[in-house]
This record gives sequence, structure tokens and C-alpha cells, in this order.
Amino acid sequence: MAESTPVTVHWLERLLDNTWLLLALGVLVPAISYTLWGLIELSNLPSATLP
Repeated sequence: MAESTPVTVHWLERLLDNTWLLLALGVLVPAISYTLWGLIELSNLPSATLP
């Protein structure tokens, strides 16, 4: 019998095959980016003047 050589799987293929990691990244990346965007917008607001 011929011996088979071990096939190495590329790290990107292993990443894309992991559905739970893709789900977590799909939820966390937008949540973190929109939260940071909102905090930056709040820090750039001018102070409100009271009447």
C-alpha cells in the first residue's frame, strides 16, 4: 500500500470552517465598532447651554 502524505490545512480554511467563530465575529465586530462610533460621536457633541 502506498503511504499517504499528511495534508496540511491552511489557517484561513480552518477559520472559515468554524461556524461558531464566524457567528461570534459577525455579532461582535459590528457591536464593538458601532459602540465606539457612538462614543466618539458623544464626545464630539458640544456642551448644552441651559436657558
